[in-house]
Amino acid sequence: MNMTLRRLFGMAIVGLAVFTGPGCRRPGGDGGDDATSKHLLLTGSSTVAPLAADLAAAYEEEYPEVRIDVQMGGSSRGIADARSGLADIGMASRALKDSEADLLYHTVAMDGICMVVHASNAVSALTDGQIKAIYTGAVTNWKDVGGEDAEITVVNKAEGRSTLELFLHYFGLEAAAIEADVVIGDNQQGIKTVAGNPHAIGYVSIGTAEYEVGQGTPLRLLPVGGVEASVANVRNKTFPLSRPLNFVTAAAPEGLAADFLAYAQSGAAAELIGRHYFVPLSR
Repeated sequence: MNMTLRRLFGMAIVGLAVFTGPGCRRPGGDGGDDATSKHLLLTGSSTVAPLAADLAAAYEEEYPEVRIDVQMGGSSRGIADARSGLADIGMASRALKDSEADLLYHTVAMDGICMVVHASNAVSALTDGQIKAIYTGAVTNWKDVGGEDAEITVVNKAEGRSTLELFLHYFGLEAAAIEADVVIGDNQQGIKTVAGNPHAIGYVSIGTAEYEVGQGTPLRLLPVGGVEASVANVRNKTFPLSRPLNFVTAAAPEGLAADFLAYAQSGAAAELIGRHYFVPLSR
């Protein structure tokens, strides 16, 4: 399945696999027949999942005996599953909290979060104060922020999504203060909702939004804090609302998990990460 299909349909469960990076050990450690050494389960962030599935597909291509399953469910699920042992590796599109210090994080890329509106919307920029006013219900019509006379449809993320947590933190808001018309889960739901409603506003991964615009989806990315929303500005560290994309483990990874993580963080994975419109840490 190519990246376009992954972006369109997301990922309920993907059993895929991987191409090895330089210096990686043979999966399964000593090459034994133990089936558990040749299977990994990753769960969590819908932002990270399409990238994780493509990394897995490349890795399995090199090692057909390996199976790496990728399931979405949000960063909170990924962290909980990694901690409980339900997943070998959790996926989180944010930094770990102090309460999660018992876990280990393995950053593979950087991403940003941007505001998106329909491409037909006359509004090309909003101040942080205007965005806060829209999301708290103080402003309900586009005409009050330079747009047409139309009610604003506020699209917000569901509880447990790291994108919501980062949005609230940056704008200094509490979840209870948000006046949302539509609550969505993953990035694709947000993209579809805003692209299908000329009066909607939402926030999604910059990587996802740039990819969709390139595919002709009718979206406009709005600046945040006066800085253009772009992968380039995430890369040069000028975009104010950025985040790490992390794999999370309950302990120091061993065997196949260690191999896969080493590949994901290697220069060999950088091109694939770039194709997902994220910023690789290795070049």
